[in-house]
Amino acid sequence: MTRLLLIVARAEPARYAYVKHVFASDAVEVIVDRRVANRRQVQAKVSVDRRRADGRVRNITTELHTFGWALVRLSR
Repeated sequence: MTRLLLIVARAEPARYAYVKHVFASDAVEVIVDRRVANRRQVQAKVSVDRRRADGRVRNITTELHTFGWALVRLSR
């Protein structure tokens, strides 16, 4: 079963409450964007890339700024 993750911008608490009330279900999880900043501040060379291959695939920053929310499909 494909699940959906609806991420609401941190600056939109009223929208979060509304979206959670309307859309939250077994198939849809509604969360607030928890990102503060990019984790790596310095662009230093790393000897081995230890990230998982299935990490963040899509950048939702533009959607969060434009619409106040973003929808991501989680396939498990």
